[in-house]
Amino acid sequence: MSKEAINQQIREMIAKANRIVVVSHIRPDGDAVGSLLGLGNALIEAGKEVQLILQDGVPGSFRHLPSSDKVTRRITSEYDLAIVVDCSDMIRTGGVLGERQPDINIDHHITNLNFATINCVYPEAVATSVILANNLSDWGFKITPAVAKPLLTGLVSDTLGFRTANVTPGDLRVAANLMEDGATNLSDLYQRALNRRSFEGIRYWGQGLSKIQRQGKLVYTVLSISDRASAGYNGNDDADLINVIQNVEDSDIAMILVEQHGGKVKISWRAQPGIDVSALALSFGGGGHPAAAGCEISGNLEEVQAKVLKATLKVLENNHNGSTNGTQRNQH
Repeated sequence: MSKEAINQQIREMIAKANRIVVVSHIRPDGDAVGSLLGLGNALIEAGKEVQLILQDGVPGSFRHLPSSDKVTRRITSEYDLAIVVDCSDMIRTGGVLGERQPDINIDHHITNLNFATINCVYPEAVATSVILANNLSDWGFKITPAVAKPLLTGLVSDTLGFRTANVTPGDLRVAANLMEDGATNLSDLYQRALNRRSFEGIRYWGQGLSKIQRQGKLVYTVLSISDRASAGYNGNDDADLINVIQNVEDSDIAMILVEQHGGKVKISWRAQPGIDVSALALSFGGGGHPAAAGCEISGNLEEVQAKVLKATLKVLENNHNGSTNGTQRNQH
């Protein structure tokens, strides 16, 4: 289906709906929150009755965004249209929609399963917020300050402040347009999304950094439930420590394993350009992008660590062998 046909169907579906649910993924990041609130505010300002749903709620670093106080953890009333944003599969929504198939799926993950009636999925986009910024007008909506601020936050978050390798001149133009549309406080949005951390979050970083290890081109660390308790950190993620250790010199992949309650372990990977960790995450039931992916695996921390470490080192080995073979072929 062409982009024009997708936009036409989305516009018609939204126009006919009066009560709309917008959902994003568990452990929401800046793009999940920004997409949810950007689209949600556009719908609200157009006179729709909207429920904004995040099973894990809005992280503290994004509670300054317009309508963040309207987000709930579950659906509380009937609706006639369900939209899922920035989510590669139904499992990642946390089951808030039950067995109901979403009507519209808006996303940029390369591992997206196209699980909705209409799938607006563009893996080449740096963020779902960019897809929304580029298409909201075609769907009949205005980008007001209440829409622009969350969308710019999503763009800034998923590109780590325009530092990821997939940022294009067009993405910078989108950012400039959003600033002109009312997101004038770029510096503040940047600081809140990427730089500010709670005291407990920094203490949690200390737990992980004290245990960091290297195996060849892989750097990794582990965070246990006891580490979380010792630091006083109440989140269930790594407090974005992965974005710190990925900067270790002479490394190709960074990985963090975070022990969860209920016998599960969350894994996050970051990779240098040319290495794809999305397939690795997908093999463990997760997903993401070539350069940034994750999953959650059932099992104790030691067992999961051994299994994931072996698979990750295999990816590095295959990548190295492929590069070596390619060089040899080129020489001939």
